[in-house]
Amino acid sequence: MKTYELVGIGNAVVDVITQTDDSFLGHMGIEKGIMQLIEQERAEVLYAAMNERVQTPGGAVANTIAGAGALGMQTAFIGRVRDDALGHFYADAMTDHGIDFVNPPVANGDTPTSRCMIFVTPDGERSLNTYLGISTGLNSGDVPTEVSGNAKLMFLEGYLFDHDAGKTAFREAARATKAGGGKAGIAISDPFCVERHRDDFLSLIKNDLDYVIGNEAEMQSLFETDDTELALSKTADMCPIVVCTRSGDGVSLIRDGERVDVPVQSVTPVDATGAGDQFAAGFLFGLSRGCELEVCGRMGNLCAGEVISHIGPRPQKDMLAAFRAEGLIGA
Repeated sequence: MKTYELVGIGNAVVDVITQTDDSFLGHMGIEKGIMQLIEQERAEVLYAAMNERVQTPGGAVANTIAGAGALGMQTAFIGRVRDDALGHFYADAMTDHGIDFVNPPVANGDTPTSRCMIFVTPDGERSLNTYLGISTGLNSGDVPTEVSGNAKLMFLEGYLFDHDAGKTAFREAARATKAGGGKAGIAISDPFCVERHRDDFLSLIKNDLDYVIGNEAEMQSLFETDDTELALSKTADMCPIVVCTRSGDGVSLIRDGERVDVPVQSVTPVDATGAGDQFAAGFLFGLSRGCELEVCGRMGNLCAGEVISHIGPRPQKDMLAAFRAEGLIGA
């Protein structure tokens, strides 16, 4: 039976990226710098308004899985796509990157494949407009136990917590991974997602997870506080490994009471899309190899720094070579 170093469960979203300016955002009524969920009709309007689109398989955890695969990890991704053009584009693209795309495209029904229209302004800020489509239907039946039970690391996407079937699938997947001797964790994804499902998030983190990754706003939202240190302390009381990214201020990592704070090199972003996703890829690569906490954080920071230096949410450089150059792994 096949074993995986990293399995992700998340929204299978085709990212459609274009460069634009603030006046266009204002004209189209797009709120800058955040992710907004939109309906199918709005998705079609925004898609039609995009010039010089770059299309890539996306979704936060899927981006992490792709980054981990590029680092040589044996990976699989669990997500739902429709049997339509975008769905086949997504499945084929994941497979072409060496990722086992576990779920075949769904043939019946009329809900299309998920897509996210991303508008990047000259300051590198991205404004995301996501139509979730068929992704929201993910349930336990989409998560084969022979995959989740044979994962060294399982990584869950907080966005899927918006539906009860997704919550159940997450709990079952996490428990199957842990029963098989692996570790399960979550990307919190969004503070608004936490606000809608705070009790369920905290219950999952406390009872079923080994690690949690989030930014300052997401960590604060877990405990309804503006005090990041308090939020970190409370999360660390519940979960063995806690990782908090702080944008330009680096990252704080806590494992079993040991804390390290890893700074980042200042990089002017070309496109901030995927920074957190690729941080997670580097961090999880280090975690899977049993690296020291600081090394895991440095690996994550290098991957995040690389992805914001170009358009698109996935790495374009050989990050293993970058790790070697920094002395993080052997030659």
